[in-house]
Amino acid sequence: MHYVYLLVAVALEVCGTMLLPLSENFSRPLPTVSLIACYAVSFYCLTFALDALPIAVVYATWSGLGIFLITLCGYLLFQQALEWRAIVGLILIVMGVVLVNGFAHAD
Repeated sequence: MHYVYLLVAVALEVCGTMLLPLSENFSRPLPTVSLIACYAVSFYCLTFALDALPIAVVYATWSGLGIFLITLCGYLLFQQALEWRAIVGLILIVMGVVLVNGFAHAD
């Protein structure tokens, strides 16, 4: 169950980050309140993941998958370009997250 909380936290962090440009420097109330709520619930879910997993594993997964998904969403939703070096870096990040989780010991 702790990985479910971790994945929900990642998804909410990605949603919050994708709302940042829509908030237009926090001048639009609905996207601003939504992104704050996404981040708050994301951190709340992280606390449940931390009940069973080491903080290094939780943070590596949260940030690594977050970077990967935000980059993918930026490419798909905002037509942001990706160079081959960025793609290689993203693949390495995902491999790192898999490695870190492969050696994680849940309590």
